[in-house]
Formats: sequence, C-alpha cells, structure tokens
Amino acid sequence: MSAVAAGQRTKATLHVSGLDQAVTRELLHAAFIPFGDIVEVTLPRDEQSDQPHRGFAYIEYESPLDAAEAIDNMNNSELFHKTLRVTQSKANRDTNPNEGLGSTKALWEQEGWLKEHAIDEGDLRAVQAVNGGGIDPMEGVEMEVGPVRPPGA
Repeated sequence: MSAVAAGQRTKATLHVSGLDQAVTRELLHAAFIPFGDIVEVTLPRDEQSDQPHRGFAYIEYESPLDAAEAIDNMNNSELFHKTLRVTQSKANRDTNPNEGLGSTKALWEQEGWLKEHAIDEGDLRAVQAVNGGGIDPMEGVEMEVGPVRPPGA
C-alpha cells in the first residue's frame, strides 16, 4: 500500500469511544451507515475481563469525506444513555513507539529497517567488481555550478 493510500485510509477511519457494553458491531454499523459506505467496524475485545469489548471501536469508511460527515453528526451524540466521542483515528504505531514514522529513533538505528535494507556481503563484492573495486556514491551525478558571487552582491 502506498503512503498516500495509507494516509487516506487513516483519514477515513474513526475512533468511537464511550460505548456501553450493550453495543455490538451490528448496532454501530447501523448507526454509522447513514453517512457513507463502511468498509469495516472493529470492536476490540477485552481479553482481561468478561466484558464483550473495551468500550471503543474503529469504523472505517470508503471515503474520508464520509468519515468527516460521521464525525460532524455523531460526536457528542448519545447511544444507550452514554455520550459518544467520535474522532479521526490516529495512525497505528504498531507495538513499538520507537520504530516507524514519528519515532524518536533514527531510521537506520531501527532493527526492522536494518534487516530490510542491509546489503549482503556477496552482493557488495559483486558491485565492487563491476565498478573496478569501489563504489562511488557520486557516480552518475552531474552538477552545474554557477559563478561564485561575492557576499552582499
């Protein structure tokens, strides 16, 4: 999935909190379908207790405009005598906040990046053999340098 498609998907996904335990996926789908085509309704289960869910849900729309319409109409509305909070979902940072976009760790220091982009020693030697023993990072780069101007000119 491209970065643009991932960004669009995030913009079309809503986070709905303040749900009563009586709320089901089917009920949420019925409540939010008037605002546009729904791709998926996710109601995370509470594995630590006997509750059917954790009190929040994610609703993904086909279109970010439909998601915005749902926010405008459903935020602060009531469902089973509880006030809903409907907001645009934030991007998932997976399980490790120190990896991926928005982390505080340099990209090349992240374990996943290094595994994906590491160069095999055999491949490195093959490239060096083709290039006459070395890899010139500036090879093929042409630069045009204009006349040097004195300061203040």
